[in-house]
Amino acid sequence: MIRALLAALCLLTVPAVAAAAKPPVVVEFYTAQGCAACAEANTFVNSLAERPGVVALTFAVDYWDYLGWADTFAQPAFAERQKAYLAPLSLREPYTPQLVINGASEASGVEPEKVEDLLDDAARSQGPAPDIQFIGPRRVDVGSGPAPRGGAEVWLVRYDPKPRQVVVRRGENRGQTLEQRNVVREIVRLGQWRGRPTAYAAPEPTEEGLETLLIVQAPEGGRILAAKAKTTLMARPQTAAR
Repeated sequence: MIRALLAALCLLTVPAVAAAAKPPVVVEFYTAQGCAACAEANTFVNSLAERPGVVALTFAVDYWDYLGWADTFAQPAFAERQKAYLAPLSLREPYTPQLVINGASEASGVEPEKVEDLLDDAARSQGPAPDIQFIGPRRVDVGSGPAPRGGAEVWLVRYDPKPRQVVVRRGENRGQTLEQRNVVREIVRLGQWRGRPTAYAAPEPTEEGLETLLIVQAPEGGRILAAKAKTTLMARPQTAAR
């Protein structure tokens, strides 16, 4: 009888834990290979990339290219995304190395203690989030939930999970080899979300081996409401026929 009661309690506990699961904290690292201070911040962000409950994304910007080294991963769209945070975060101009946490706070990448405090605050303040489901290779569903006034935006981010080492041959970091993690290769706005269940078409990836993250975010550099990574299923090894 006691064993039966314990088994029933376990069954009741599992759904409760699943329901209480929170989305990961999204850290956007704005950096440039030609920025001297960014080399130090890279090491800190690489450690965040290994941390459970955190998704650290490296967004390479191009506005320091004039210093002598053109960033090999930079795209104009990444600098535009960083600029969208200026007004909401009360900043006068973009800078590197900058970390934006859940779209709601920011700090310099050379201030790890401040970043750690912001990460703790972000984890504690995670509110109810809409459910996100990847349906096959080309569809993403976002469920119902509280939406900000005017709705939210749905973004698809694809990034390279493999460490990338870049030898910088000119500029402030000349002669250094930088290791960068979770380098973003593409970001696509899929559409609006207004709190109702909505399906979105996902484009094909432009490169092989990229991981996918879906972000639901208040518009114009607002707070990130939900995020979910697409799980890559590993194929089971086949048993040789006898």
